[in-house]
Amino acid sequence: MDVKPCGSRPSVIPPADYFTGSVRQDPIMDTPEPARVRSVSVTFEPGARTAWHTHPLGQTLIVTAGSGLVQAWGEPVRDIRAGDVVWFSPGEKHWHGASPATAMTHIAIQETLDGRAVDWLEQVSDAQYPGI
Repeated sequence: MDVKPCGSRPSVIPPADYFTGSVRQDPIMDTPEPARVRSVSVTFEPGARTAWHTHPLGQTLIVTAGSGLVQAWGEPVRDIRAGDVVWFSPGEKHWHGASPATAMTHIAIQETLDGRAVDWLEQVSDAQYPGI
């Protein structure tokens, strides 16, 4: 058993190469091998978002506060709100973030494959992000 006391792991500001705007990540779980589940709570300030990316084994988002936006490549942008659960299939190109006027927090859950949980791609342009 491994107990991580609240506040024992610092918040992280993720690299600007992978996000636009003000974003904070708070670690939840990073399981040791042979398990491969990782989860993090991510808070996006209004207008903040991820870059386009994929996950080798998929990703689940659980929206815990606020409202945001998600989009899979080739599909329309969708609104998400606290209580919504989003699943992205393995390899599905997508992005997610806050709405233009409201912050959003979600728990992101994904598994690693050969030590990696995400493959980062290009930034979401202002033209692709509604409301800018």
